[in-house]
Amino acid sequence: MKTLIAEFSRGVLNPEQFPDYKYPEIAFSGRSNVGKSSLLNSILHRKNLAHISSTPGKTQQINFYIVDEKWSFADLPGFGYAVISKEKRAEWSKLNMNYIENRKNLRLVCVLIDSRHEPMEKDLAFIELLENINRKYIIILTKSDKISGKIIVERKKQFEEITKECKFCIEVLPYSTVNGTGRDSLIGIIKRELK
Repeated sequence: MKTLIAEFSRGVLNPEQFPDYKYPEIAFSGRSNVGKSSLLNSILHRKNLAHISSTPGKTQQINFYIVDEKWSFADLPGFGYAVISKEKRAEWSKLNMNYIENRKNLRLVCVLIDSRHEPMEKDLAFIELLENINRKYIIILTKSDKISGKIIVERKKQFEEITKECKFCIEVLPYSTVNGTGRDSLIGIIKRELK
């Protein structure tokens, strides 16, 4: 599949700075250190467009990217563990919620979840929020190369069972930034949803 042309547009710290784009938008959200930046770089076939760090909580603002001059990607600050103060985590949560609830051109939310772990309360709460506000989303099981094929199949089935009554969950997709598993499927879903 061809490489997507992407460029960083801006990083914002408050809703007043949200760009006034007409592009249909997709957001990437998940716990700190789940691999959002790595996944964005993988989708776009770029090594350093989104900065990767071993320190959880590196993304401290919503970063917007223009893709192929027809879409927008939004990389949200991670929730959960990060080496920051409670006050800063609260600020990020408020910014994320304002974006998720009010962004008019948001078409799809990619909910990144580490495939190595059982479903966590904050992940499930976020899925419930998306259901309650009628936001379409896809669950992306990251780091699938780090566990056996049998376990990733079981984890996928686990989340499919959790979301079987959900109206807005489009797919549960295992993904690996190391071997590219899931990339073509994810781009196909994005293209379909952002038409």
